[in-house]
Amino acid sequence: MSKNNETRIKPKNKRRSGKMSLRTRIFKIWGFLLFLAVIIVGAFTMKKMVIPLASMYVDAAKLVRESDAGTFKTEQTTIIYDTDGQEMKKMKGDKDVYYLPYKDIPDSAKLAIIAVEDQKFTSHRGVDLIGITRAMLSLILNRGEITMGGSTITQQLAKVVFLNYERTYSRKLKEIFIAMQLEQKYSKEEILEFYLNNVYFANSFYGIEAAAEGYFNKEAKDLTISEIAFLCAIPNSPSRYDPYSDLNATLQRRDHILRNMHKEDYISDAQYNKSVAEEITVQRKNDSTSNDYAQTYIIRCATEALMRAEGFEFRTVFGSDDEKELYDQEYSELYDTCRQSLNTAGYRIYTSIDSRQQELLQDSVSSQLSMFTEKSDDGVFKVQGAAVCIDNDSGMVTAIVGGREEDQEGYGLNRAYQSYRQPGSVIKPILVYTPALENGYTPDSTLDDNRMTGTDSVSNAGYVYLGHISLRKAVEVSSNVATYRLYQELGSAKCMKYLEALKFKGLDPKDYRYDTTCLGGFTTGVTGVEMAASYATLANDGIYRSPDCIEKITDAQGNELVSYEPGDTQIYKANAARQMTDVLETCVTSGSATAHVCQLDVDMPAACKTGTTSDYVDGWLCGYTPYYTTAVWVGKDIYQPVDNLKGNTYPADIWKNYMDKIHQGLARKEFNDAVDQ
Repeated sequence: MSKNNETRIKPKNKRRSGKMSLRTRIFKIWGFLLFLAVIIVGAFTMKKMVIPLASMYVDAAKLVRESDAGTFKTEQTTIIYDTDGQEMKKMKGDKDVYYLPYKDIPDSAKLAIIAVEDQKFTSHRGVDLIGITRAMLSLILNRGEITMGGSTITQQLAKVVFLNYERTYSRKLKEIFIAMQLEQKYSKEEILEFYLNNVYFANSFYGIEAAAEGYFNKEAKDLTISEIAFLCAIPNSPSRYDPYSDLNATLQRRDHILRNMHKEDYISDAQYNKSVAEEITVQRKNDSTSNDYAQTYIIRCATEALMRAEGFEFRTVFGSDDEKELYDQEYSELYDTCRQSLNTAGYRIYTSIDSRQQELLQDSVSSQLSMFTEKSDDGVFKVQGAAVCIDNDSGMVTAIVGGREEDQEGYGLNRAYQSYRQPGSVIKPILVYTPALENGYTPDSTLDDNRMTGTDSVSNAGYVYLGHISLRKAVEVSSNVATYRLYQELGSAKCMKYLEALKFKGLDPKDYRYDTTCLGGFTTGVTGVEMAASYATLANDGIYRSPDCIEKITDAQGNELVSYEPGDTQIYKANAARQMTDVLETCVTSGSATAHVCQLDVDMPAACKTGTTSDYVDGWLCGYTPYYTTAVWVGKDIYQPVDNLKGNTYPADIWKNYMDKIHQGLARKEFNDAVDQ
């Protein structure tokens, strides 16, 4: 490394002479002009921008004045509880364990982060005048909406340690004020030390030492320049540059950092060429709890609950690709911030997860698929299953399983909400038949199940056709041709609106154009959580509740920060939902193939629908009682057939095994009856 392999960061002289330096005067004058500019903007753009600047400045000064070195080293443990208040997990970050003093942080790490994040770090006083001016102009042009950053390393430290996430001008001003105060109290070396020990490197790694240990199994002092530049690529956007999800993106940003370091003469020509050519291999984090599917889902839900508390509006439908890309970027940024806080903020997370049901559901998935013993090269069972159970009264998830129990550690895919699969016929009741019942049809209405001809025709399984049949019979035998004709009559746009309202996230514009969507052929697919929530909507008289497992989140002192708000949405008319339930009960009580596997041994009514995709790649069973709704999927992670896989084989076995057990001791309860219209 050139420049004597040292960072040229001079300690700030903490003693203040009675005479103010010219630079300090200029800085204070600029600060005053900034305050004045914001006031002017507030006066001439929008009323909401008139804010108590003086109060913000005083609060910032107080925060920094009361801080010390320990402020940047402390963290609190977050604790997760099940529905009975029993502790499930403690979440603790790595900052305390891996904190490095300034002298032990590699010089190349200091230079790399300066080169990519804040090239004026050694000369500014907390804020970059040009960057902030640019951000202020953007603020004015966009009438108060923050659309660009301009954050220095000091500002980023202020945001990470002292602030939550908001894309607003007020948060940006707080960040600026705190950064200015930090520069007055701490030296550049201290600020850089605090930053490199607190910044997030994705995958629960906080600080450069934790990242070195996590990704390379090395101490930071033993990293190469290329490895350090690779790590320093991550903090700018931990989700976008996550090495586990997109290694190429991280490598491209590493190369960008190395170019900056070379341009600034931080590294020589030889060091640059060697570093760019160096092959990077990262190790997977060894996380012994990654196979606990309930916990991975809890973390996801808790993170999104915190995002919601910050005012983030979740969306599933977009007008254009650009609109979706912007949404995804904003989602990722806030998700990263809120996810980080789970490891350090000392939250108490109270969930709806029933530990007994969770154990029973996991046992049902694993035991009913135990005959499939073949594993992939990474030690994961090839034939997998996933299941989700929802309490119909609350609409909350009580158990969630994202795969079979595995002997090996570190494989964290939760197929119940992370895997999109083709739904097959289980989509028919929610996409076609319940909408039809809302639009004049009844269970006794006649549908055409005669064979179709022509280029746009579809066929029934086994090429069996029954002529003219009732809607009830069409659902019972899962007629493709009757469903297809009904879907064409209702119109795809009208039917797909129901899936939008049910918040299916994987909808693609092509799904609206293809009539075969009604048979379960989607561009992307659906998740188990989405299917469980949709069938729970039928069980709940057409009222949809967004699936969640977070009852409330408090701080360590018990102050409530987030509480569950079901936000009931009437998707289907109550009578249409009740009629659909009556039809799905027929699938259990009739002589159909579903009946003998879905009839519960306990005295409890049930309503079910099976689904099997082409070539036996995906098998589903979605069903409910008056108490609980459970959706089950079975298949392989890669799209390959599974021997004897149908909705009424392994998925039904899992469903019945689990539902029988959780209904033991519950009093018989009837579904609500439909009324004549």
